[in-house]
Amino acid sequence: MPIPFAYWVHDLSPFLVRFSDNVGIRYYGLAYVLGALASVWLLFRYARAGRSQLPAALVWDFIMAVVLGVMLGGRIGSYLLYDGWRTFPEDPLAIFRVWEGGMASHGGFVGVACALGWFSWRHKIPYLHLGDLIVSTTPVGLGVLGRTANFINGELWGKVTDVPWAVIFPRSVPPGVPLSLIPPRHPSQLYEAALEGVLLLAFVQWRFWRSDIVRTKPGRMAGEFLVAYSVLRAVGEVFREPDEGIDLIFGLSRGTFYSLFLAAAGVWLVLRQPRGETGAKPQS
Repeated sequence: MPIPFAYWVHDLSPFLVRFSDNVGIRYYGLAYVLGALASVWLLFRYARAGRSQLPAALVWDFIMAVVLGVMLGGRIGSYLLYDGWRTFPEDPLAIFRVWEGGMASHGGFVGVACALGWFSWRHKIPYLHLGDLIVSTTPVGLGVLGRTANFINGELWGKVTDVPWAVIFPRSVPPGVPLSLIPPRHPSQLYEAALEGVLLLAFVQWRFWRSDIVRTKPGRMAGEFLVAYSVLRAVGEVFREPDEGIDLIFGLSRGTFYSLFLAAAGVWLVLRQPRGETGAKPQS
């Protein structure tokens, strides 16, 4: 494939502010912070509108629990689901070096589910209701900001293509390869930001404000989110280059394969019959 220099060459810095070679304010970390703040803002809106059983006074505690679940679940998930555990004999402390990157969204889902269970038990707020609340805010951090940060970092690039908007990612080849020999690729991170972020956020916000399912059918919106996320993730994976050194599972990328379990959980939540869970009165 001829490589015209008309393609944009990715040269963005992963740092918003850099203090030294590896120390500074990274866009990826900033995405987590801004995603959490966006969730806080939305949860306060829900409480003021009387559409939430989560009191405004507990919003910050709730978000801190969720953030902890995301960080632990995402890091452990990356280590276990993407073969990081294979390096344990040679490098047993690798899992703790979070500054080197490595977060798995599917592990983050498990971590959040555990955090919701603890918070529900601690504050006597229905578990499924908390699930509906958090999925209505998740696309901001997970999709819009997180995937945009992936693009800025020049990681998780797409497959080779010759579409006019393709991007040359220098990190996609070994160091020293001439620029003219680096093939352009799909900016799949931006596709995912649009699908898992903007589109999914519009859907869950529409469902939250334009229907009464959060009150009448607890867990239904969480199920719809899981199904929609799984489908959109699978679409994005079509354009994304499989992770180097990570084997496919039944011919599917890890992202698509693990999404099947999320989709199954989502279908179960959508089809399940509520058992008298709708009587709680929203708090403010």
